[in-house]
Amino acid sequence: MSKKINIPDSIIGLTDIEVKASRKQYGNNEQIYKQKYKWWLALFDLFKEPMLLLLIAVAIIYFILGQNNEAYFMLAAIIVVSGISFYQDNRSRIALEALEKLNEPLSSVLRNGETKSIPTKEIVVNDLVIAKEGNTINADGEIVHSNDFSVNESALTGEAYAVFKSEKTENKTIYSGTLVASGLAVYRVNKIGPATEIGKLGSSILNIKDEATPLQLQIEKFVKGMAIIGVVIFLLVWGVYFWKTKDLLNSLLKGLTLAMSILPEEIPVAFTTFMALGSWRLMKEGVIVKKIRTVETLGSATIICTDKTGTITQNKMSLQSVYSFNGDKLYEKEDWKNEAAEKVIETAMWASEPVPFDPMEKSLHVEYAKITTADTRRAFSMVHEYPLDGKPPMMTHVFENKEGRRIIAAKGGPETIIKVSNLNTEEKSRINKVIDTLASKGDRILGVGYSEFKGTDYPKNQQDLPFHFVGLVVFYDPPKANIQHVIEQFYDAGIQVKVITGDNSITTTAIAEKAGIKNANSVMEGEEIMQLDDEKRLKAIHSTTLLTRMFPEAKLAVVNDLKKDKQIVAMVGDGVNDGPALKASHIGIAMGKKGTEIAKTAADLILVDDDLSKMVVAVAAGRRIYTNIKKAVQYIVSIHIPIILTVSLPLFFGWVYPDIFTPVHVIFLELIMGPMCSIVYENEPEEKNSMLQMPRQLGSTFLSLKEMGISIIQGIAITIGILFVYQLTVQNGGEENLTRTMVFTTLVFSNIILSLVNRSFYYSVFTSLKNKNNMMVFANSATLLMLALIIYINPIADFFSVLPLQPFQIGICILVSTVSVAWIEIWKWNKRRKTTSFK
Repeated sequence: MSKKINIPDSIIGLTDIEVKASRKQYGNNEQIYKQKYKWWLALFDLFKEPMLLLLIAVAIIYFILGQNNEAYFMLAAIIVVSGISFYQDNRSRIALEALEKLNEPLSSVLRNGETKSIPTKEIVVNDLVIAKEGNTINADGEIVHSNDFSVNESALTGEAYAVFKSEKTENKTIYSGTLVASGLAVYRVNKIGPATEIGKLGSSILNIKDEATPLQLQIEKFVKGMAIIGVVIFLLVWGVYFWKTKDLLNSLLKGLTLAMSILPEEIPVAFTTFMALGSWRLMKEGVIVKKIRTVETLGSATIICTDKTGTITQNKMSLQSVYSFNGDKLYEKEDWKNEAAEKVIETAMWASEPVPFDPMEKSLHVEYAKITTADTRRAFSMVHEYPLDGKPPMMTHVFENKEGRRIIAAKGGPETIIKVSNLNTEEKSRINKVIDTLASKGDRILGVGYSEFKGTDYPKNQQDLPFHFVGLVVFYDPPKANIQHVIEQFYDAGIQVKVITGDNSITTTAIAEKAGIKNANSVMEGEEIMQLDDEKRLKAIHSTTLLTRMFPEAKLAVVNDLKKDKQIVAMVGDGVNDGPALKASHIGIAMGKKGTEIAKTAADLILVDDDLSKMVVAVAAGRRIYTNIKKAVQYIVSIHIPIILTVSLPLFFGWVYPDIFTPVHVIFLELIMGPMCSIVYENEPEEKNSMLQMPRQLGSTFLSLKEMGISIIQGIAITIGILFVYQLTVQNGGEENLTRTMVFTTLVFSNIILSLVNRSFYYSVFTSLKNKNNMMVFANSATLLMLALIIYINPIADFFSVLPLQPFQIGICILVSTVSVAWIEIWKWNKRRKTTSFK
């Protein structure tokens, strides 16, 4: 991608041949050279997993006992389990690599005389890089051309103030990792990658890992707890079996069988997979997730603080009308071809960037080109610039031509331009009446002024220049077509909406009412908010919907106060000044098109098309992912309980067939449970009432006894059903293989029915069946097919020590499974009955 920019013609940058030569000599601009992914190393890492180690141990014992068929089955199981884990890991890795590629920062460089946007890692030594306000410096270098350029070097020095540098100053070196505070510079790169100053600090600060999320920590704690329980029960079973049989290896085999049935190794895999693939799905929807840990937080958002311009509105900013102060007249578009209106438009244009990127400034340049009879833009060069600052902010540009003629123009918030201009009380009142009338229509208004300052000893602050008020330029930025529906969806999801904007109160109120924001007449300005103490400020924030004339400190204070009040805050921003608030919020959201690099760096999410409706998609995705993780874990807990108890209770109770399940049966069950947990439930669609519920508290967990209670009851109910079938078969003269077949078949059917009823803990299974999940159909069909092969194909049946079942025996298994599992439908029906309506 290339574009024209206002850079001297003498600065052309490297040629393609020079770029290749530099890259060959100095390498790429990467701080840390990551080890290239090697599939065989990833496969080797899988053998550190506890389940695989258990399988290997069981296979070795089978070989020692001379039971080679069982040993080979275990080896096959090792391959299958490794394959599933490898597949899941690969899916997650590919998803994360795709996200990483999208998140890769871009830099503007001059090559072959043209400006090109390239990935930052492709910068080479001697490249000419263009850095503008809001950019991050991505390599060390020396300035060769600049325009009122200042840089914040706090990343290296700890000093938060901006330092002005240029090609004319003694210190013209700029450093990677620092931020452009104002202006523009072209710098020649002399150090890249690890050779830069920040690179020398070492990879430790560049590769800091994110802390684990609350849910991640809770899952790790849960899995460790289960592992400890597994070890205790393993030793107990091993000891009891050895005491009864005096057979060391067989008792060890029995203990390992139980250990395999207890270890919930599927849960951490499922968590990682859900988060990575959830981020990948969002990427396809136009939402770039920079940190996958954010996905967990999305569904918990209680308040969204959104900007107005370009977020609620279309960011078109077409110039609608012009107010001339001298003539005290408002000119509409068709009347601009007169001296008074032209003066206002021309002054506003000179107060804009020479190469505009802001929609308002673009509009001013376009309209100036239409009305002028002599375009003098090329004849003048900017000799001094005051960047946007103040409350509300203003900016001032100083231009000169070769003859020494000077133009000093300023634009900004009308209040500020009025304040710095030489106006009496009556004149101020007259202008303010015009402003109020225009703002009530939702128009965006900027004040315009000029100065006749002589000399070159410019004052430090632009507000100290002597200004003359010229007039107002009036823009209209209509609300987005879909914004009312988007805001309504936030409200339905229990999320409060607050507008935080630098615009004035009257304009913001008018736009907010058109956008369907509730309590749009509840307004406070940034200065008012900052004058309150912490307690009063929090009350004011909660009772206010529109926060106007906001500046960085005020935005940050609002976010921090809401966080202290245990709110989960999503903050939408796009400018340099939004960086601190974006960083502080739980969910920082930057705009992909109009967002500055600083905003994108500070944010957790980037909305590629600047479409706030994608935030609704993101919240829904966050809720779906959390709910599906919960379903997967509850499924795993519920189905593990009957496996554990069926392996151990016949031994502890001294029943006639203590070896009802062997490792081959348990591993078969593990092979169908693993994919069900981490693949099938990950594909489960969002429930239809997901976005009609209040956000969950971030610290809450489904791993608490209260939340997991229903799953434990489910597991116990299935166990009762299985042990009932066990005793029913034994009491009717069934020998060991028949009893095993009946118990095994009942457990497999229970697993299938459980996977279906647990698709929702609110809606009935018949409603859930309407939700399309092809993976669910495939997994359960494959399970039934494998069960049929195990029972009815002689060599396989002999291996599993099972017998073919008669139709009435299959019927008993299905009936008991249904009763053991489907009772929860009554519990769900009662839950729906207690709600105000069946949603």
